[in-house]
Amino acid sequence: MDRLKREFKVEANTGAPQIAYRETITKEAEGEGKFIRQSGGKGQYGHACIKVYPNEKGKGVEVVDEIVGGAIPKEFIPKVIDGIEEAIKGGVYCGYQVIDIKVEVVDGSFHEVDSNELAFRMAGIFALKDAFKKAGPILLEPLMKVECTTPDEYQGDLLGDINRRRGQIESIEAKNGQTVLNAQVPLAEMFGYATAIRSLSKGRASYSMEPLTFAQVPNSVLTTILDQAAKKPAART
Repeated sequence: MDRLKREFKVEANTGAPQIAYRETITKEAEGEGKFIRQSGGKGQYGHACIKVYPNEKGKGVEVVDEIVGGAIPKEFIPKVIDGIEEAIKGGVYCGYQVIDIKVEVVDGSFHEVDSNELAFRMAGIFALKDAFKKAGPILLEPLMKVECTTPDEYQGDLLGDINRRRGQIESIEAKNGQTVLNAQVPLAEMFGYATAIRSLSKGRASYSMEPLTFAQVPNSVLTTILDQAAKKPAART
């Protein structure tokens, strides 16, 4: 930032790094979406019914067409799916992308004159949002695999700091006269850790970290995230 301003005369807005949270569901649910507009002339009509299920962890998102009997004309079904996928990317709960969910398009209705692609895309969006809210939505946060190497005398200080960061110690090993701590720590708690570990060990400890998995956000932290999401309605990725 200093170089940008001093050497290139470029001003920039800065803020805290953003966490790539994810959303998912915990139970089955049904949802319905209707998009109806009447403006005196030709209107718009789209109606879709879906079922959502939690998918196996890491399996991703599946959207399946289970329409039978022509409840929705074939040319409009892809638009319903487009709407569902758009809502999945934009998020429903806090505005973060949805993962590990299966969606079945099971029913709907159409109007001979007023139905069009836009109406069914909007119906897909509304249906996913309706079902998601009924399906026990939860927020997931990225967990990092953290390895700290420290002289023995600073082991206690580093352990205490990891615990304060909501970390879970997995193992403590002795290696070449030093202690190696392996832990799982939420990414949200790791910002500024390089400075902290230097301060705690007088510059003698080091660490590395890499992405590990996603885990449910604790309720105590969730409240803060929900408040922030309410203040910032813009979509996040």
